[in-house]
Amino acid sequence: MHFLDQAKIFIKSGRGGPGAVSFRREKYIEYGGPDGGNGGKGGDIIFEAVAGLNTLIDFRYTQHFKAQRGQPGAGKNRYGAGGEDLVIKVPVGTQILSDPQPIEGTEDEDGYPEYEEQQLLADFTEVGQRVVLLRGGDGGRGNLSYKTSTNRAPRQHGTGWPGQEMWVWLRLKLLADVGLVGMPNAGKSTFINQVTNTKAKVGAYAFTTTKPQLGVVQHRDREFVLADIPGLIEGAAEGAGIGDRFLGHIERCRVLLHLIDATADNPVDAFRIVQDELAAYDGGLDEKPQLVALNKGDLLGQELMEDIAAQLRDEAGVEDVFIISGATGEGVPALLDAVLPLLGDAKTQGQEAPDEEGEAPWSPI
Repeated sequence: MHFLDQAKIFIKSGRGGPGAVSFRREKYIEYGGPDGGNGGKGGDIIFEAVAGLNTLIDFRYTQHFKAQRGQPGAGKNRYGAGGEDLVIKVPVGTQILSDPQPIEGTEDEDGYPEYEEQQLLADFTEVGQRVVLLRGGDGGRGNLSYKTSTNRAPRQHGTGWPGQEMWVWLRLKLLADVGLVGMPNAGKSTFINQVTNTKAKVGAYAFTTTKPQLGVVQHRDREFVLADIPGLIEGAAEGAGIGDRFLGHIERCRVLLHLIDATADNPVDAFRIVQDELAAYDGGLDEKPQLVALNKGDLLGQELMEDIAAQLRDEAGVEDVFIISGATGEGVPALLDAVLPLLGDAKTQGQEAPDEEGEAPWSPI
């Protein structure tokens, strides 16, 4: 299944049905009076977060969504049926944002209009969460409802209120426990293949990974979800290499795991570039618990690896650096051992307490 984390769609709620103009006609009843019923309400547009989805690819092929309109009223005081609500199913982690519109009378230096800021309309973080984004229009009144003491035979009726419509953006932010970050070609895909059953593409060139990957790690009778995002470059937080979208996928991770390529020209600079992008991204990524691992230990000698690790500790101010090899698995168990305590602490901080029935809040696994 192809991965898509952003889509623009058009949604429209149903129009209300028209009211009826009708008069009671029965034998021996000369002046039966009006009996036109009201129209039915239009269907709502409802978004629901469901399990089993991890992509927005369906919205690439279907981009217009319209709820059913209400049915018209009828004689004998019969009300029209309400239109059926349209439920749009999205993955957990989806955000719905407004479509920014140009601001009249404002232009930049190049003559292009300035745009409004995007507004967050809904944020789905739990399975089963539902939001009524657009309400259907009310049905029109039948002529019975217009009857008064002075107007005994009204012929007017309501045509039904129109539904609401708008363009919105869907943006998916994956939910995972641990986020894997690093420069391109740091060996993140090799690492996630080593610790999970993920079959991520691996290559000896930068930007082999072009979309986020999820995998479940099983270690010491514990399980947690690991998210691998494409490599970050300088300026990623401002959108370079669509890095801002990639960073959004680890915004909700509890712990970050920073992999550094030991064979890079300057591993210390590679560390600082990624750290600067985490700090520049407005999501609190630089405040999350973080582990640093020096990868590709199988390509360099132990003495050289320890020397590079010492440089990272001294020049970058890192307290501890794990020396690992994602290809051979060397040093990986010790790194995973260090992850588990951080997950345990993070789950008890800032998380919702179990409900009265003792059920814990939903998590990725």
